[in-house]
Amino acid sequence: MTNNPIPLLWLCGPSGVGKSTVGWQLFCELTKTGIRVGYLDIDQLGMCYPASASDPERHRIKGQNLGTMVTTFQAAGAECIIVSGVVDEIHGIRSYVDQISQTALTLCRLRASHPILSERLVIRGWDPNQMDAALRESDTFDKTDFADICIDTDGLPVSDVIQHLRKMTNGWPARINQKTAPSSRQALPTSSPTTPTTPGSILWLCGTTGVGKSTVGWQIFEEVRRSGITAAFVDLEQIGFCRPVPDYDPDNHFVKAQNLAAMWQNFQTSDARCFIVVGPVNHPDAVQTYTDVLPERVLTLCRLHAGLEQLMARIMRRGQGAGPRLAGDALAGRPAAALQQIAEAAARNAELLEHEAVGDFCINTDDRTIVEVARAVQAQNNGFNV
Repeated sequence: MTNNPIPLLWLCGPSGVGKSTVGWQLFCELTKTGIRVGYLDIDQLGMCYPASASDPERHRIKGQNLGTMVTTFQAAGAECIIVSGVVDEIHGIRSYVDQISQTALTLCRLRASHPILSERLVIRGWDPNQMDAALRESDTFDKTDFADICIDTDGLPVSDVIQHLRKMTNGWPARINQKTAPSSRQALPTSSPTTPTTPGSILWLCGTTGVGKSTVGWQIFEEVRRSGITAAFVDLEQIGFCRPVPDYDPDNHFVKAQNLAAMWQNFQTSDARCFIVVGPVNHPDAVQTYTDVLPERVLTLCRLHAGLEQLMARIMRRGQGAGPRLAGDALAGRPAAALQQIAEAAARNAELLEHEAVGDFCINTDDRTIVEVARAVQAQNNGFNV
């Protein structure tokens, strides 16, 4: 692998300005041209609470996770990386510089006027106090000069924002390092399981599309941290955006496993004792990819199950915008006919997972509330003891 720094574009700015939307569309456009590119939302790398007194905004832990994931993406053949997310509105990415020293960084600030930001935040359901804070944050950003470029997004569709961005950066990533992506898993460096420095455990919720992995996982995460235990949360999909994917690993499990193992070690440095993970896995052999890089006996895999009727209702709600907005959401905004096909495919997949007996145990979610499912998972897993 070349020693030349990998181009990294970081999109920052206040809440509601369009960082993730612009970043994801640029990611998709570049992958269509054949460029192997990684994408990360910085907020997805720091969900560890309660935050330590020495890292109240969790910039340190986000930086640690970002640095290790840049390394993983490079090893997987990425030619450039896009990061979106909030940074310190006064100091920018000062907290991250040491962790991404192996990159050629371009920092792009997006801005929007108060009326535009307010309109977007209302759609997200923010209350007046949250919106006031976001607008003050925007004003603070406008007084800074730490970004390499700044783009005013008012009145611009996402495609035009990207066009401006690439023009202002001489066609980023124009000077990428041409290299051949690894053709097999054996070509990539691997992490070895490490003995945890403190007690801890990982609960992974898997299952078919629409079964409630993220919703139930977040409920468990909230309950665990309310009990006074420092806990971390990650969506596997959000740490595996490195495309085009290799033929030998179409679900990018190897990249996800490497990133998951690194995050577990980093979260433990922030005193996390349990890690709630959500994401799909379709065969026991794929699970082995993760257990190979995690400490022995630290991982418990719970599969959630649901029938066609429940999956159909949940997928339809997701398609109408229910739930959190995350990069790569394949359901939001899809027409009803497409959502029905997705639900039918999800039901077939659920039966396949049942046949393969994926997971250490299975919880049926039909006709149960989120809280009821979460408690059933914890009861089956001995209360998620750590």
